[in-house]
Amino acid sequence: MTHQHPELADEQAYIDYAYECLESSRVAAWRLRELTEADLGGTYQARFERNAFDEALIKRLTDLDLGDAALVFGRIDRTGELPDSLETFHIGRLAVADEDSEPVVVDWRAPVAEPFYRATGRDAMGLVRRRHFAVEGQSLVGIEDELFGVGHLGLGHDEGLDEGDQSGPDDSSGLRGYSTLLAALERGRTGTLGDIVATIQGEQDEIIRSPQQGVLVVQGGPGTGKTVVALHRAAYLLYTHRFPLEDQGVLVIGPNRVFLRYIERVLPSLGEAGIEQVVLADLVPGVQFLRASEDVPGEPYADSPTAARVKGDVRMSDLIDQAIRTRQRALRSKLVLPFRSGYVRLDVAESERIVKAARRRFRRHNSGRKFIENELWRALAESYFDPEVGPGLVKDALRGTPEIREALGWMWPVLTPAELLHDLFGSKALLKLAAQGVFDESAALALFRPRSETVDDVRWTSADAALLDDARDVLGPKLGKDGKIDELDEIRTYGQIVIDEVQDLTPMQLRMATRRSLSGAMTIVGDLAQATGPLAPRDWEDVLAHLPDRRPPRVIGLSVGYRIPGQIMELANKVMAVATPSLRAPQSVRVGDVGPLIVRAESYQQLGVTVAFEVQSMMESLPNGSLGIIAPDSMIPDLSEHLTAAGINHGTATTTGLDKGVTLVPVSVIKGLELDGVVVVEPARIVSDTEHGMRSLYVALTRPTQRLTVVHAAELPPPLR
Repeated sequence: MTHQHPELADEQAYIDYAYECLESSRVAAWRLRELTEADLGGTYQARFERNAFDEALIKRLTDLDLGDAALVFGRIDRTGELPDSLETFHIGRLAVADEDSEPVVVDWRAPVAEPFYRATGRDAMGLVRRRHFAVEGQSLVGIEDELFGVGHLGLGHDEGLDEGDQSGPDDSSGLRGYSTLLAALERGRTGTLGDIVATIQGEQDEIIRSPQQGVLVVQGGPGTGKTVVALHRAAYLLYTHRFPLEDQGVLVIGPNRVFLRYIERVLPSLGEAGIEQVVLADLVPGVQFLRASEDVPGEPYADSPTAARVKGDVRMSDLIDQAIRTRQRALRSKLVLPFRSGYVRLDVAESERIVKAARRRFRRHNSGRKFIENELWRALAESYFDPEVGPGLVKDALRGTPEIREALGWMWPVLTPAELLHDLFGSKALLKLAAQGVFDESAALALFRPRSETVDDVRWTSADAALLDDARDVLGPKLGKDGKIDELDEIRTYGQIVIDEVQDLTPMQLRMATRRSLSGAMTIVGDLAQATGPLAPRDWEDVLAHLPDRRPPRVIGLSVGYRIPGQIMELANKVMAVATPSLRAPQSVRVGDVGPLIVRAESYQQLGVTVAFEVQSMMESLPNGSLGIIAPDSMIPDLSEHLTAAGINHGTATTTGLDKGVTLVPVSVIKGLELDGVVVVEPARIVSDTEHGMRSLYVALTRPTQRLTVVHAAELPPPLR
């Protein structure tokens, strides 16, 4: 930009005024909170209302704390109600009003702000001008104008434009605020994902503001912004449907903890800090799971590829049902117990009748236990010669005896999901019995693992989470001492569920997510070309078959790649053409400074040294950038030693996230992340070590925003030669 926009000073003054109003709101909120804190007495109702008011104030204070995020990032001018009049609205991260309650900044999610994202040359939506701000902290450093209806109201096409920023609504790029967008894309990464609220494009905004109901599928290739679009949609829906969504809850499910750490700042930066962000294992209480570095094939206790496929198969639900049914059984022999001057008895046939009656009456296993107990006491009482003896007297006399406990435990044990699966997976006989008519014997035995001493010692795999959840649904919660169900032990449902990298979820995991949907409203995002899970879907129908179907699903595609430079995307597309030839790659809008570099190490022994050298070279080229070394999981420890020997301070994604300037990232957790510079190590091993290796390589190659280097000792896979 060679000259200053003539309205820069005026807009800076307006932004300063907006921050003053924001600070006034914050001060007023603190004063209100101090008043409520000073009054600690009163009735229970008064204290309850005061606490609720205090929680609302705390949320408001949290919303008002923007940190380094820009408050205002744009402005729209539209035709007013009077002839030749204009209405002006400044668009920002949250709504701000002055002391007279007049709007100073309009929340980006408000209906009046929609033209800021959606207006085009063909449909101006009433706009005369759209203005984009380039902001650093509270300082306005640049303005980009787009004019609609050139000459309208005396606005010339070039009036007030920074030189080089004359891309209007009909610009050939097809992008809104092209210069502002490119500046944002080329800004260095910080180790956590940033929001795109200032640069949302039209096709992205269509998804964000799409109706809440039903399942919305977003197919997007690498760099299309599908993750941030999904998160912005969550924030938009919560703003638009504050009641009832705030009470119903919004749930975001990510593929792993590295990813959750990477996206953790997006929603708070948009003023929505109360949305739950989890991996599926977080939804299973009371058990321990393997760490990500342990939950890979070949590690002790981890699933074999066969076991992972079987555990993800939707038929596992039938296997679990049968495993529970095998624990609902008649006595093996007659139960005879001394009582008073005689005996009480329960024969095998009567015990079978009781079990069958419980099966008919109760859908959930644990709910039937009370019925079994009552029927047992009734049958024992009826077997006694004195008709005056009722079930209560027999119960009082015998309920503590080992024989009764053993009989009840055999006929209808009270089970937790962990207890059920611990018993099942630790017994080949139980596995064969439960798998009859569901899986063949070899598939069932792939689930076998040596039994731990106690169920509390078991460390479960990520694939087990969906099985534990399925068992939890069928078993139901244990009954309390009062005979009632603990509602806190029930599976919680949510008004809106967002799932990222959904293409890697198995049918059982998809059912687990569906179980938590209150009304069938979901936003699922992913890319079939990046599907590397044990049961990778062929098309979206394979995924939708296991999701809510109360309304017809909608599938929307993101076609533009914003993050990845064209030269890098061109190389990655050669891999994609082999991995998923039926899918189209996104069209990149950026051209990088340099193309990808492929470096061959002299030998396998020199591979680590070569990687360290290339990392140092990239650090010099991108001194303030975030760099990642993507490698097969098994190579990470050795590469770490070489980086340390070369004096390169670095972290590992599974322990430090992307907080370090240089990070080693196992290929198993790279999905969804982005870095300024990437070194991909030994593509042939990436391809050979994973089930969908070519897709894993495609994912690895599409992580950088600026530079890519491929280092190898073995022969390159054919698409890269």
